[in-house]
Amino acid sequence: MSVVLRNAQRSVPVRRAPLRRAVCALRAALGASRFDVGLVCAGNALMQRLNGAYRQRPEPTDVLSFPFHQVAAGELPRPRCCGEYNLGDIFLGVEYIHQQCRDAGEDFEGVLVVSAGQEGGRAGAAGQSHSALCSPPAQVTAAHGLCHLLGYRHDTKPAWEQMYRKEAQILEELNRLTGSRLRPLTAGLF
Repeated sequence: MSVVLRNAQRSVPVRRAPLRRAVCALRAALGASRFDVGLVCAGNALMQRLNGAYRQRPEPTDVLSFPFHQVAAGELPRPRCCGEYNLGDIFLGVEYIHQQCRDAGEDFEGVLVVSAGQEGGRAGAAGQSHSALCSPPAQVTAAHGLCHLLGYRHDTKPAWEQMYRKEAQILEELNRLTGSRLRPLTAGLF
């Protein structure tokens, strides 16, 4: 099935192809390859509106997940028809993620710069290179969002431990495929 990726912001150019590949690999690691998933890259304004409307927290955030099915943690949905092969939608707050990376002192020159025309991106003024969201923070945040689509939560210590283990498991598979060294978003939450 498909991963539909939409870039609904203009603050941070996004490398769509590697992000889509990562989400496909993470979805496979969860055993959910036959399910569609929507991925929206959003700016702070949209994330603030959604966070305020759905979580009563009117501030930007890194990820919001909107599951199509309500399932217990670790269960796959049981679709009754082909139209129900959908996990739901993940909104990645790419502007927020970018700010977090910058605040943490990440090296954007080596990680974020993509040549004009590379990865399906558009050239900047006069064809110069431009920054694009680095895959690692987006991949980790997407893994977190996918876990939420499959019923994982982190509002109690036992729920967090369960979600942490699942994030670590699927990121380990992605690390194996890509040579990365990604860690779960919820590390150290409790």
